[in-house]
Amino acid sequence: MATFRTNRPRPSTTKLHYFKTDEFFVYSPYFADFGPLDLGQLFRYCALVNEKLSSLANEGKAIVHWTTVNPKKRANSAFLIASYAVIELKATPKDAFRALLSSRVPLPPFQDANQANSIYTIRLLDCLNALNKAFFFRLVDFYDFDVETYEHYSQVDNGDLNWIVPNKLVAFARPSDDPRDPNGLPPEEYSKYFAAKGVGTVVRLNKSTYDSRRFVWNGVAHYDLYFPDGTAPNKTILVNFLQICESVPHAVAVHCKAGLGRTGCLIGAYLVKHYRMTALEAIAWLRICRPGSVIGHQQSWLESLETWLHRQGDDYRAWKFGSSDKVAVHRYGIYSVEQPPVSPSSSAVALTARQTRDALYQPSGTYPFWAWYDPGPSSGRSVWEVYGAPLRGWS
Repeated sequence: MATFRTNRPRPSTTKLHYFKTDEFFVYSPYFADFGPLDLGQLFRYCALVNEKLSSLANEGKAIVHWTTVNPKKRANSAFLIASYAVIELKATPKDAFRALLSSRVPLPPFQDANQANSIYTIRLLDCLNALNKAFFFRLVDFYDFDVETYEHYSQVDNGDLNWIVPNKLVAFARPSDDPRDPNGLPPEEYSKYFAAKGVGTVVRLNKSTYDSRRFVWNGVAHYDLYFPDGTAPNKTILVNFLQICESVPHAVAVHCKAGLGRTGCLIGAYLVKHYRMTALEAIAWLRICRPGSVIGHQQSWLESLETWLHRQGDDYRAWKFGSSDKVAVHRYGIYSVEQPPVSPSSSAVALTARQTRDALYQPSGTYPFWAWYDPGPSSGRSVWEVYGAPLRGWS
C-alpha cells in the first residue's frame, strides 16, 4: 500500500498500475466509529483486485493500492489490502500486519460506535486474526458468497439483519407491532425469511415492542432474556443464551433494540466459546459482519469472560468431539450460494444468487483460493467434513 499526501490522481505506467478505493468503499458511521469496512465491501474489494491481477492490460505490472494520509481512510485501505493478503495470498495475519508497519504514518485502531473518541478499540491485527479463523472454519467462503443478499438484508427497510455464524446465529433489529414504524418490520415478515433459512428460535433482549405469539403462531420459538440497554448481561442470562443455542438443531435469531450492543455481547460470547476467538477477534468479526456491534464497556465485559468462555468451550468440545482442541468446520458459510435451500420455493432464488456470484467473483489465478483450506497430509478426509480442525496455534 502506498500513501500520498494529496488526492492527485496517479497515472499508471508500463510497470505500475495504481488504484484507489477511498471514495468507492466507504464506511457509514453511527457516531465516531469509522471502520472496519463491512463484509460486502471486503468481498467486492477482493473481486476487484482479482480482476486487476487477471487483466491482460496489467500483465507484467505491479498493482499498487494507494491512499492518502487521512488516518481513517488509510486505516480502512490497510484493512482491505491486508485482508486480501490473508484471504487470497495465504499470508499470516502477523505478516500482513507487519508489512503495513514500515510506514512512518501510524494506523489508528478502530473504535466502537460512541459519540466521541473512545477507549474501546480493536486493532487491524484483531480484524485479520478474526478473518483468518472465520475463513479457516468456513464461517464464510468468498467463492460461495451471495454479496447481493448480504447487502439487501443489511438495509433497515429489508429487515436490518446479518448472519454471523452459518446456520446458527443471525443478528437483527427489533421487530415492531406498529405498521407505521419505519425502523421495525412485523414478526410475520421475519417469520417468512426465518422459515426459508432454517431459523426456529428468536431470542429477545430488549423490552417488548411486539407480541411474541406472532412468532410462535408462525412456528418460531421465542425466549425473553431482557437486560437494560447499554449494559452487559449477567452470568445467568449468558448461560441461558448459550444453552438455548447449543440445545436446538436449527438457527437462532437474536435481537435487542438495534441488534448491535446487547445482541453483539451474547453472540460474541458464543464465538469466543465455540471458535476459541479472543474477545477482540469476536468483536472484530461481529463488526465486519454487522458494523456497530458491541458498544462501550460491553467490550470489557467480553474480555473479562474470555478465559472462562475458553474453558467452557474446551469442556464442550471434549464432550462433543472427544477432544477440547477440535471444532467442526462448516460445510457452508454465511450467505452460501451452494447450500441447498430449506424450502423448495427458495430454489429459484438460490439459482439467481449462484449466477450472480459466478459473474462477480473469480479466485486469483496466481494464488489458488482453495489451497487456503488444505488441512495438510495428516488429515485423511476433506476439511469440509472433518471434526478435528485444530483450534490452537493461531499466534
